[in-house]
Amino acid sequence: MQKQNRTLAFLAYLIPVIGPLLVLLFNRKNGFALYHACQALALTIAAVIVPIAWVICGWIIIWVPLAGAVLAVSLFALVMAAYLTIVISLVLGLINSLRGRTSSVLVFGGWGESLFLRMANSAVAL
Repeated sequence: MQKQNRTLAFLAYLIPVIGPLLVLLFNRKNGFALYHACQALALTIAAVIVPIAWVICGWIIIWVPLAGAVLAVSLFALVMAAYLTIVISLVLGLINSLRGRTSSVLVFGGWGESLFLRMANSAVAL
C-alpha cells in the first residue's frame, strides 16, 4: 500500500465534507482512497440525518397527550447514542486507513459499502 493512498484515505475522514468529495472528484481510480472516502461520506450523512430525523419524530410524537413531550425528549438519548457510534466509527476509520485495511465502519458502514460499489462500477464504466 502506497503512503499516498493512506494519506488520502486519512484525509477523507479528517476533513468531514471536503475530504471525501475531493477524493470522489479527483482520485476516483484509487480504490483504497475511494473506499474510505465513501465510508467517511456515509458517516457525514449519518451525522446530518440523525438530528433531522429526531426533530421530525419528536414533532410528531409531541402531539400525543400527556406523554408526548416526555417521549420526544427521551428520544434524544438515541441521538446521543448515534453520535457516540459515529465518533467511534470515525476513530476506527482513521485507524483502518492508516493501517491500510478496508474494513467497514460500525452501523453506518453499509451505506458506505453500497456507495463504494456504485462509485467503483461507475469508475470502471468510464
